[in-house]
Amino acid sequence: MDKLLLIDDEADVRYSFERIFGSKDALQLSTAASGEEALALIPQIKPDLVIMDVRMVGITGIETLQQLREFDTKTPVILMTAYGTTQTAIQAMKHGAYDYILKPFDVPKLEELVAKALDASRLMKQVVSYEPLPDKEDYDLGIIGQSPSMQEVFKTIGQLASSDATVLITGESGTGKELVARAIYNHSQRDKAPYLAINCAAIPENLLESELFGHEKGAFTGASGLRIGKFEQCDGGTIFLDEIGDMAPSTQTKILRVLQSGTFERVGGNKAVKTDVRLIAATNKLPETAVSEGDFREDLFYRLNVVRIELPALRERKKDIPQLASYFLQRYSSDPEHIKTIQADALALLQDYDWPGNVRELENAVQRALVMAKGDAILMDNLPHEISKQKLGVETDVEGDDVEGLSAKLFHWARNNPDLKVIPAVERELVINALKETGGNQVQAAKILGITRATLRKRVEKFSIRQELSIE
Repeated sequence: MDKLLLIDDEADVRYSFERIFGSKDALQLSTAASGEEALALIPQIKPDLVIMDVRMVGITGIETLQQLREFDTKTPVILMTAYGTTQTAIQAMKHGAYDYILKPFDVPKLEELVAKALDASRLMKQVVSYEPLPDKEDYDLGIIGQSPSMQEVFKTIGQLASSDATVLITGESGTGKELVARAIYNHSQRDKAPYLAINCAAIPENLLESELFGHEKGAFTGASGLRIGKFEQCDGGTIFLDEIGDMAPSTQTKILRVLQSGTFERVGGNKAVKTDVRLIAATNKLPETAVSEGDFREDLFYRLNVVRIELPALRERKKDIPQLASYFLQRYSSDPEHIKTIQADALALLQDYDWPGNVRELENAVQRALVMAKGDAILMDNLPHEISKQKLGVETDVEGDDVEGLSAKLFHWARNNPDLKVIPAVERELVINALKETGGNQVQAAKILGITRATLRKRVEKFSIRQELSIE
């Protein structure tokens, strides 16, 4: 549950916030009547977002913000003012405010701003690890993978830790580009400063420039006041521009200027505004192709391409799928004390699928399977249809030689995944294959299967395998 703290010396404003936000299930609202009261309260409740008035009895909102920043650099702060002057806005942003809003406020706009600020708060506070151990609790998110291609990605993230270099992340949709960007931020020298993520493809072209660089009052129809953009909000921090390949040429020009000179102009303005940001960009398009086709500025591409991280598609690193699936099981399990397992045949299906949606599709598949599974284990039928219909690369109605191929495939998969439970029919096939491979040597077969010889003997009796294989 997100925690919102309102600081205002007017009882009517506190009452209004109670009416607007007090009944929201996913939000816990606390209030304070002064900056002094709030500074004593913040260490106790640890809010995810603070909204405060600029002019209050006692210390002002700006002074409260200054003192808050001495011990908390990541909690977004929105200032409220009845005096919407340029100086108020600039002073608020200079001292690290996330944004400001005018009184009397428009409720839908206030709710939208609160939602955006809470999203930014979560992004800054969730640490992304690139050396993930799913049973650890010192991070919220992890980039999973032991394949050589992912090890190269981890190595590059580590090398970037002490650098402010611009980074370009490429890869198909769903490969984890935003997680890599956040890992770079979390392990950088700017990790105490703001981090803001903007999806360039999700914002209409005519609004993206204003979102990034802000606008002056009267710059266009509907621009009723000064608007501070993301590059100004994020001064000293890190900006992640996702899907930068969808950005309009005019906005590309402004991005290039920021990278070259550290300055920009607000929409409708003619005064240069300075900013110090570390830029990380990502695209699911091949940037060289976009440049050759004239859809992306060549000079901007070279400015962005200082350090390049190419994320592999999941189909190119299938050996990581068991670890990824285990991680998602633990992350989304409703009962951390009783985490479901994935049975051998179901996990074999996951490894056999090509994953056009990459890691994001696998994450969704595991979430769905957890909802659909009725017992302690995820079965083939709990997986999405497009995955389960594969039936391990053979037809649904396997006959004759196909059955032997199916059981052999399960056997070789299970040898590499000894900790996962399997259904009896599959377990029988595994035991038979192990005994066939070892010429009936039960000691060696038990070792392959990761069980004791006594347990193997019980399985042989249970599944009536003795006569079938002429085992003495």
